[in-house]
Amino acid sequence: MPHSASKPKQKRQRAETVEVAWLLKALAAIFVAAAVCTYLTLCFLFYRAQWQVVLHPVRTSVQELAQSSLIHFAPGDSGQPQLTGKWLAADVDSRYGGLTILFLSAGDRTEAAFAETQTALQRAGLNVFAFDYRGYGQSANVHPDQRRMTEDSEAAWNYLTNTRKIRGEAIIPYGVGVGASLATSLAMTHAEIPGIILDSPYADLDEVVGQDPRFRLLPTSLLFHEDFPLTEPLSRLQKPKLLIARDHGTTATAFRTAAEPKITVSLDASSDGLFHEAVTRFLDQYGVVPSAAPGETKLR
Repeated sequence: MPHSASKPKQKRQRAETVEVAWLLKALAAIFVAAAVCTYLTLCFLFYRAQWQVVLHPVRTSVQELAQSSLIHFAPGDSGQPQLTGKWLAADVDSRYGGLTILFLSAGDRTEAAFAETQTALQRAGLNVFAFDYRGYGQSANVHPDQRRMTEDSEAAWNYLTNTRKIRGEAIIPYGVGVGASLATSLAMTHAEIPGIILDSPYADLDEVVGQDPRFRLLPTSLLFHEDFPLTEPLSRLQKPKLLIARDHGTTATAFRTAAEPKITVSLDASSDGLFHEAVTRFLDQYGVVPSAAPGETKLR
């Protein structure tokens, strides 16, 4: 009798052992599934919101602007203008009065933050057209990204050539920060653009993001697409370039491998005189025709 009574007890112990093992396996599977879901969610959030990593839109209140000087253009589907800009006219008798700078701002401030550079270009004798991308200043209130900013730069080009009737041969894109990528893209798209000026551009943003410790666990090389390409396009663009280096070390490779012809200069924040000299040297070296009528001046 004692011997026969011990067998049910052993069976119960084995049953309890099996149940605990199953429970542990189930918990492990749930933990792994939760970890995978969390990781995929982080990847998705990074993919959807990565524009915030490289772009920092700034809005401007109406009270901060001189409304009489604003230009509203590029109507959307609703018929309402999507973009807001301004025109700085060169002196009538200016040597370069037939040329227009299409100013493409960086992605961390409004165009007004670059007023000093725009004024310096105007003082050099150039017309300047500057505008805010959608998401910035008083332009349409949507979040910016590379696609929209590329569309906005194209809309500004169309405004100058179609509305203001300025010939493409008389327009020089001037790109700052991520605007350098947009300026290069315009120059590659429109054969008539005579040359470009790039000022302290951001380059190779995919590498910069890949080195950010906040995203070291994410496959940024697969997810990141707001890269504003510059190095590779510049290496293929055969048009004259003025490349201005200031504080961003990321310009080194882009400027070094940029195709000829090019002029590369290093300036600091207080180099107004050197900036003027660099711009006029660039325009003169690549053949501005002083006697041409407005709209006919070009670089050859």
